[in-house]
Amino acid sequence: MASNNEREPDVDGEAGHGGVQSVDRALAVLEILARDGHAGVSDIAEEMGIHKSTVSRLLGSLVSREMVHQNSERGKYQLGFGILRLASSIPGRLSLVREARPVMEALADQFKETVNLAVLRSNYAVNVDQAMGPSTLATYDWVGSLTPLHATSSGKVLLAALTADDRDRILKETGLPARTPRTITSRKELETELIKVARDGYAVTREEFEIGINAMSVPVYSHLGTVIGAISISGPAFRFDPEKEPGLAGDLKEAGLQVSAKMGYTQR
Repeated sequence: MASNNEREPDVDGEAGHGGVQSVDRALAVLEILARDGHAGVSDIAEEMGIHKSTVSRLLGSLVSREMVHQNSERGKYQLGFGILRLASSIPGRLSLVREARPVMEALADQFKETVNLAVLRSNYAVNVDQAMGPSTLATYDWVGSLTPLHATSSGKVLLAALTADDRDRILKETGLPARTPRTITSRKELETELIKVARDGYAVTREEFEIGINAMSVPVYSHLGTVIGAISISGPAFRFDPEKEPGLAGDLKEAGLQVSAKMGYTQR
């Protein structure tokens, strides 16, 4: 394998066949990451039989387009949010927004409140879709909004799914600013809350992000069993207490599993 690496010409910059070969190699890199979940430059180079410098250039291009993300685990790479963005433009099982939409609409209709789908991006929970209940009072469109992880139910779900190192990095970069008097601003208190989230399978906020709004959220899993998003339901605090709403926790968890199954997740 090493001798093949030494003899291989650098054709990335060549026209014609070299350009097609670069595309083929980039797709091969994505397939390896999809299969293994994450991989380092050396691992990919060895499997493909090409120079590590070539792999590094391929990964650099994929990272710049958010197709690939470099995590903090010894510099290994994994598929990025851009894959979902591409998938959402075509029919198919890989489109998180497309697959979650009917489930979200059913929840909004059943509980008469606002349902959101969020993913982790740039240290925040970004809402990528929203369904409104027939009697929902709120009219604000949260799609595209970046919300703090520590102060939202979706954010807590996404935080709880991270490794300790990734969570520590994000919280050091963002801090724990108070959005309301009820926002958790103590790291110790937040970590205790996240343990509860992991145990219960859902997260709750009570006027922590916005006074007068309560919410509950559950995770959505990929085919690899990793958390790729969160489905939340929120409503006015005067009428909506998530943990006292009959059947809500169970139905919301089931909704999360329905979407996860469409993304290829097999519950263990």
